[in-house]
Amino acid sequence: MNKKSYAKVNVFLKISDKRDSYHELVSRFVRVHSLYDTISFVKSSRKAFDIIGDFSCNMESNTVYKAYNLLKEFAGVEEFFKSHSVEIEKNIPEFAGLGGGSSNAATFLIMTNKYCNLNLSKDELCKIAVKIGADVPFFVYEYDSANVTGIGEIVERFDEEILNIDTITPNIKCNTGEIFKVFRENFYKQISKNEAEKLLKMKSVEILYNLNIKEANDLYEPAISVYPELKEYTKKDWFFSGSGSSFFKVNNVK
Repeated sequence: MNKKSYAKVNVFLKISDKRDSYHELVSRFVRVHSLYDTISFVKSSRKAFDIIGDFSCNMESNTVYKAYNLLKEFAGVEEFFKSHSVEIEKNIPEFAGLGGGSSNAATFLIMTNKYCNLNLSKDELCKIAVKIGADVPFFVYEYDSANVTGIGEIVERFDEEILNIDTITPNIKCNTGEIFKVFRENFYKQISKNEAEKLLKMKSVEILYNLNIKEANDLYEPAISVYPELKEYTKKDWFFSGSGSSFFKVNNVK
């Protein structure tokens, strides 16, 4: 009982509006096939929910634990995890803009749905996923490429070739909340509806050919202002994922 939990990059990330303390976004999420964690359900005698893995956060803050708390009221879930532990082999860097924690939570939801015979649809799982984090719904749908809007809950499959993506993650843990705060205070801008519609129709390689790192991601400049050491990793043809600290390059771009 194991499954790959893939990373993602944001080919572009633009802010379209504010919703209370949240920012509504317009983005293209793409799955990174070469970078993934592995989640396994393994037999255990602990008699209580348990996560095995190398994490910097405590159990209560772990996205998989949060996912479990949202599923444990379903028949059979609590009983199943009295005899199985969740083991996570981590390869995706944390605090890196690659969605590792969100991917883990989504993969856990998908696996629990399968092995506990919950028979929940993807849409039903998505309603649970959005309570865990804004990026989790994308991973629930398991699309290679998708347009993501709202606060992350609107996920629409985008058909294009699978992208060959390289990533670099500096040893810098970016605080997403702080970066959004600086964006709102010093860099705030909203993409127009027409521009958003244009980007959402373009293939990822076309977007990256036409935009530079600042134009592609509204969070790049605020991230640089909070973590100036990121400038050392800014290179030609490389782009910035999410709120960082990871940079990526798509090798399909000519």
